[in-house]
Amino acid sequence: MKNRLPHIFKNSLTFTAAILCTFLWFSGSAMAEVDHSLWGHLLTKHNHNGRVDYNGMQADETQLDTYLALLEKTKPESLERSEALAYYINLYNAWTVKLILSKYPNLKSIKDIGTLLKSPWKIELIPLNGKKVSLDHVEHDIIRPQFEDPRIHFAINCAALSCPPLWQTPFKGSALNQQLDQATTQFINDPKSNSLKGKTLYLSRIFKWFNEDFKDGVEVFVRRYAQGELKTALETVPDGPSIKYLKYDWSLNSI
Repeated sequence: MKNRLPHIFKNSLTFTAAILCTFLWFSGSAMAEVDHSLWGHLLTKHNHNGRVDYNGMQADETQLDTYLALLEKTKPESLERSEALAYYINLYNAWTVKLILSKYPNLKSIKDIGTLLKSPWKIELIPLNGKKVSLDHVEHDIIRPQFEDPRIHFAINCAALSCPPLWQTPFKGSALNQQLDQATTQFINDPKSNSLKGKTLYLSRIFKWFNEDFKDGVEVFVRRYAQGELKTALETVPDGPSIKYLKYDWSLNSI
């Protein structure tokens, strides 16, 4: 028995140390946050209720480049889930602004960028994990399939007037759920994007393009976030309105 005690004690210490290291690793990983303050500074200065001052962004493009370089150095797979999603949304939005600046002021729409064979969303310009990827890759190969949250459609910005407005502050893991709810509520209750007239619900084409992401159905989703006049109007058609989708305005979201 005496001979076995040191061995048991040693194994116990090894096991305890391993558990402690694992706990610390997970704790550190969960607490990891990306510094989006520089992006926040640019948004405060040049984003006015979703209309972007691209002249101002261009004047501060070196700051944008510094922020994009920080994102490039970040390993999103090491981040906690909500922090990773916030990272990808900010990545998408910041690189969309950078893409616009590559041709600004000689464009009226993001669609003026690219070619007949390659849309602006297919251009591989974003450094991510050692390779260049496109905006489409970030949205359709990462954000949508990996996180399966339809609210992201009201957080990512495509630099067009019909797109949900560029959010006023960076998305952050610690506040992400609240931010996504706010962005979704704001967009759904904007009468320029969604409204009920008679028994017809006129919706943004976003709901048509990404219908499969709204698992319970588009109408259920809209009712969930409807407030004020839209909510009251929808209550007058409990059996469900007919749905029509609005034309999308691809004009640049500039001031």
